[in-house]
Amino acid sequence: MNMQADIKWLDDPQVFRVGQLPAHSDHYWYRDADEARSKSSSFAQSLDGQWQFKFADRPQHRPIGFYEPNYDTSDFGTIHVPGHIELSNYAQIQYINTLYPWEGKIYRRPAYTMGSDQTGEGMFSEAPDNSVGAYIRHFRLAPGLRNQRVIVQFDGVEEAMYVWLNGHFLGYAEDSFSRSEFDLTDALVDGENVLAVEVFKRSTASFLEDQDMFRFSGIFRSVRLVGLPTVHVADMHIRPVVNEDLDSGELNVTLKLTGDLESKARVHLTVFDKADKLIVDEKRPVAKQISFGHLPFENVMLWTHHNPDLYHLTVTITDADADPIEVVPYDIGFRRLELRNQVIYLNGKRLIINGVNRHEWDAATGRTVSMADMKADLQTFAENHINAVRTCHYPDQIPWYYMCDQAGVYMMAENNLETHGTWQKMGAVEPSDNVPGSLPQWREAVLDRARSNYETFKNHPAILFWSLGNESYAGDDIEAMNTYYKTMDSSRLTHYEGVVRNRKYETSISDVESRMYASPAEIRTYLSNQPMKPFLDCEYMHDMGNSLGGLGEYMALLDDFPSYQGGFIWDFIDQALWVTDEVTGRQVLRYGGDFDDRHTDGEFSGDGLMFANRQAKPAMQEVRYYYGQYDN
Repeated sequence: MNMQADIKWLDDPQVFRVGQLPAHSDHYWYRDADEARSKSSSFAQSLDGQWQFKFADRPQHRPIGFYEPNYDTSDFGTIHVPGHIELSNYAQIQYINTLYPWEGKIYRRPAYTMGSDQTGEGMFSEAPDNSVGAYIRHFRLAPGLRNQRVIVQFDGVEEAMYVWLNGHFLGYAEDSFSRSEFDLTDALVDGENVLAVEVFKRSTASFLEDQDMFRFSGIFRSVRLVGLPTVHVADMHIRPVVNEDLDSGELNVTLKLTGDLESKARVHLTVFDKADKLIVDEKRPVAKQISFGHLPFENVMLWTHHNPDLYHLTVTITDADADPIEVVPYDIGFRRLELRNQVIYLNGKRLIINGVNRHEWDAATGRTVSMADMKADLQTFAENHINAVRTCHYPDQIPWYYMCDQAGVYMMAENNLETHGTWQKMGAVEPSDNVPGSLPQWREAVLDRARSNYETFKNHPAILFWSLGNESYAGDDIEAMNTYYKTMDSSRLTHYEGVVRNRKYETSISDVESRMYASPAEIRTYLSNQPMKPFLDCEYMHDMGNSLGGLGEYMALLDDFPSYQGGFIWDFIDQALWVTDEVTGRQVLRYGGDFDDRHTDGEFSGDGLMFANRQAKPAMQEVRYYYGQYDN
């Protein structure tokens, strides 16, 4: 059956995933042990680099049928992938905080919020402010991918995309910050292939992605092809358990396999400790699902901030001759997270969060961040006693989670969700058109975002909290997200701040009392009156200008109240961009409002502990001093 792309999906909150493969664990796979050691897989082929590109300011002006292999692209330009369309000089740069970018220009209310008959048809598919990027990439399959299933992986595309291969429509996605995968196999040809991607800046997802940031569009994270061997580990669920004695434990591993499961292939599971001592050595015949349960561990190395000890797990698929088909390594950590008597404990010790909120940011490339950026950020964490990060307010690049495992950084892993402009109007709480709220038409879209977050990152010991999103009020749909996480994962806690706006959901959403910018006096009052939950500042100390002078008052709460767990400073790095000054010719950093963007929240994009060039501000001294006193 041939699917056909429909531009009206942009208007419908109930269409958010068409033809996509299900989300799964973020493991890498290799042909043999040598590839695994070098972390260079012949099953992977990067498509990063120069793509052909055509920009249209609105849907009506886009090149129709550009995805056909014989389409005349002589008037196309080029664009670098990964990268933002706006930073490639094709479209207007705009920074805005709580409002939607179209407020005051185009009247929009989310579909179904004003009535069950208000479908929003045409709201985005016919919109004059919905720019479109048409991308084309020609490729030939690398030798290591031939004669097998081939998948294309998009690590991040903002905001709604349609995908074709050789003129065949493959699917549609609109979760900007989660990986989207499509199966290319049936549409591949020998020789040159034509991959086409149509990216719309706006869709119903725009209502769900109202984060405090520059509003960009395009393929801003890496794209690659991956080949699936004859027997393939499609998903792995790794559950290390630490017993109450904090000395013994067990490991549970569940694998889902695809491919030739009737063959005589076998699965070999090994786990080594950091001293290369073999702890687990198990073999099984292949099957659709394989479980290795209750594997005992003694003298467990506990994963903590200061001792992020990891065990080295490897799954090897071998053929009938014992030759490797696929090798899948994954470093795992054992830690015990508990909530007792309104206090969170990690490995038997009270958890203290010395955290920051961290947008992905690079002053030259925006939210397209490099490995060097991420390594520099972790070095800054280490130098300033920062032990925790909140991925505000979306899933980050996959390598960041591995790096936090290795560095012992505690993570609050957030969904891609913020709907600030649907419930806060001119500073007042006014949720008449809030989404997702309790609307059934929006529930599956946000549950899908929760599912992608959980399934992708479920094996990372660094993640202590699943965060349901940010500043989206509260309702049945966010309650359903909380229920989903609790059903899937009893080893972590859930977090959501928005219940403070609607206490009806206080007992069914969030394991912690989480507030933004509550004063030390307000926190003291809450904790002095038989608190229901431990208190966590998901955002506090707003580091704008010469800030952070009051940090000591917050840190004093740690001495007075065991149920105070610390918090995450807003935020880690300024959002500003390098620009050549028109008068002096010098490189300068510019903020919101400096790009003739109106409306805008101006220099409100500059509230980091570091300038956008990663130079620490004076406030970082305050962080280093106070966080250092509680870095244990």
